Amino acid sequence: MLFLKFRIGSESYALDTAQIAEVLPLLDITRVPQAPAGVAGLINYRGGCVPVVDLTELMLGEAARPYISTRLILVHYGERLLGLIAEQATEMMRRDAASFADSGLACDAAPYLGPVTQDGGRLIRWIEVQKLLPAAVSSALFRQAEENSWSTPASPRC
Repeated sequence: MLFLKFRIGSESYALDTAQIAEVLPLLDITRVPQAPAGVAGLINYRGGCVPVVDLTELMLGEAARPYISTRLILVHYGERLLGLIAEQATEMMRRDAASFADSGLACDAAPYLGPVTQDGGRLIRWIEVQKLLPAAVSSALFRQAEENSWSTPASPRC
């Protein structure tokens, strides 16, 4: 399997590239007042709105830094697209899924933290995209998409 590596704070994480639709440079994001913690806002992507989550803010409570290596990763979240802001998202790694092992530490508040592997002496944790958002946040992000019919990239509203 091929993974995209990135950093959150001083820790390393990975996303399965099969879940990635596109990796973009950090774009202008329209803020949404009263958005849940970790929700950076919305982007206009090919004529449609895509909600964006800042992974650093979601996990550490502080916004990702706008480095040259900070990327906006569009992932498949069910039938929709979801944008993820990730720092230092510039390297790929090839690993067999079996090389990832249970960390032995579960966190109910972060069910998206999957198994771990090593790369160059560093632990890398697999982020499970489909478990990333709590149900209430997912509902808030995509409810308006359904109401306004902007949940698909071809939709003209944002």
